[in-house]
Amino acid sequence: MVSREHKRATLHEKLQLLRSVTNSHALSKTSIIVDASKYIQELKQKVEKLNQDIACVRSITNDDPLPMVTVETLEKGFLINVFSKKSCPGMLVAVLAVFEELGLAVVEARVSCTDTFRLEAVGGETEGQAESVDAHVVRRAVLQAVKNCKESSEQA
Repeated sequence: MVSREHKRATLHEKLQLLRSVTNSHALSKTSIIVDASKYIQELKQKVEKLNQDIACVRSITNDDPLPMVTVETLEKGFLINVFSKKSCPGMLVAVLAVFEELGLAVVEARVSCTDTFRLEAVGGETEGQAESVDAHVVRRAVLQAVKNCKESSEQA
């Protein structure tokens, strides 16, 4: 039978290992576990972003006409990246209209719309906005706006 001291020593070892893996500076058991939980959430977000990037690269290499749209949550807004192999007239206006509909103010932006369409923008939530916007909602809305713009330019 394993003694209580041996169990305690094993638990302490495992907590110290968890502390080192998560780069935690906490000393109490509870704080180490809270830090580990936060670390796991960060890893989940990184995995989600990498999966989006992989899907985007696959769509580009497969000549998929859909654009790549990534949205990262910042402290006070979002970092929005849009890339499409083909630009169409009015695409920038359509994306900016989505920002306005969602209550996002363009804080900073870089755009290129010659042959391809590339947009990198920081959108901050406007003051007095009743509800907070989710990154997934922003991504879907921007994707839909670009898709609608492409469809309308193909029909013309």
